Amino acid sequence: MTNSALGKLTTLLEMIKFSHTVFAFPFALMGVVLASLASGAAPTFAQVFWICLAMAGARTGAMGLNRIIDARIDADNPRTADRHLPSGKVAAGEAWLLVIGAFALLLLAAWRLNPLCLKLAPVAIFFLALYSYCKRFTAMAHVVLGICLAAAPLGAWIALRGDLGWPVIVLGLAVLFWVAGFDIFYALQDYEFDRQHGLFSIPSRFGIERAFLVARLFHLAMVVLLVLLFFSKGLGVVYLCGVLVVAGLLIYEHMLVRPYDLSRLDAAFFNMNGYISVTIFLFTLADALL
Repeated sequence: MTNSALGKLTTLLEMIKFSHTVFAFPFALMGVVLASLASGAAPTFAQVFWICLAMAGARTGAMGLNRIIDARIDADNPRTADRHLPSGKVAAGEAWLLVIGAFALLLLAAWRLNPLCLKLAPVAIFFLALYSYCKRFTAMAHVVLGICLAAAPLGAWIALRGDLGWPVIVLGLAVLFWVAGFDIFYALQDYEFDRQHGLFSIPSRFGIERAFLVARLFHLAMVVLLVLLFFSKGLGVVYLCGVLVVAGLLIYEHMLVRPYDLSRLDAAFFNMNGYISVTIFLFTLADALL
C-alpha cells in the first residue's frame, strides 16, 4: 500500500471514528461467551473471525452513512463544521465507497456464518440507516441507536447458535439502555443548535434537566438487566463483581456531567463508556473460563 493510499485510509477511519468501535465490540464478544456457555461448546476460530468482521463492517458502514446523511447539518453546526465531509477532507464519493465496501463485508461475513445471519443482515442495515434520519422526526433517536448497538451481542449469539435465547435478549436490552443513556449525554452538546434548527433529541424535546433524569433511568435499567443476566447458565460471582464495577463506573460518569456543565463530557462519553464495555466483557470472560 502506497503512502497516499495509507493516508487516505487513515483519513477515512478518522472520519468514522473507528476507535469508537470499542463501545460495541466487547458486547459482541460477550454474546459469543454467552452463546458458548448456553451450548456448552467453544466457538471455532473461523466463527469468531467472521463475527469480528461482521461487527467491523456494520459499524464502519453505519458511521460512514451517518456522516454522508448528516453532511449538510454538520456543515451548519459550528461544533461539527470541521468534520471530514463538510470541510472537504473526504469527498462524498470516497465516503460512499467506504460505506458500500463495509456493508459488503457485513453481508459476506453473515453469509459465511449461517443462513439466519444472512437473512437478518439487511434488517440490521435498515436500522443502521434509519438512525441517521431519526433526529429529523423523533426524539427517540437515542433508542434507535441503542437498538443498532444491541444487534452486536444478538448477532454474535445467532451466528453461533442460529436462534435467540433469553440471556442474549437481556444483554441486548442492557446494551440498548446503556447506549441510549450515553447518547442523551452526547446530544447535550447540540441542545441549542437542535432547538434552533428543528432537530429532535430528548434534551431538545424535554429540556436538559429532564434529559439527565431519563439518562439516569436508562443506566439504572442497564444495571438491573445485567444483574438479571447473572441467573443465566454459567455465570457466577466473578461476573457479578463485574456488574458492581460497571455500576460504579456509571455513577462516576453521571458525576462527571452536570446540567449546564459539560466541561468533562468527553471524559464521561469516550473514556468511561469504553471502560464500561471492556470491563463487563473481561469479567464475563473470566467467569466463563473459571
